[in-house]
Amino acid sequence: MLGAMKLLAKWLLSASALLFVAYVYSGVQVESFAAALIAALVIGLFNAVLRPILVVLTLPVTIVTVGLFLFVINALMFWAAAGVLSGFHVTGFGAALLGSLIYSVLGLLIESALGGLFAKK
Repeated sequence: MLGAMKLLAKWLLSASALLFVAYVYSGVQVESFAAALIAALVIGLFNAVLRPILVVLTLPVTIVTVGLFLFVINALMFWAAAGVLSGFHVTGFGAALLGSLIYSVLGLLIESALGGLFAKK
């Protein structure tokens, strides 16, 4: 029960974070909160399924760039989600890179806050 509540809270806060990214950065547009909910879900699914595969396939490049290539992979997941959804738009790869950086920082803050809220006692 507690795990489901944490997942739901993270999903809602991630959608809110996506709306915030669209608010502070014009390269990312989200049409509504419903579109943000769907986009947050798709980004989460892409990060859970596709990202690990891409990380393994690009490991030599990631090592040579001292991990900086992971930012490119994050941007690709962000951009791919915008490519398959109609209410979520990213103007290009540069916008995806900056948008995904902002979204990732907000995601870290959300995870940290939820970790404190839903800590097992």
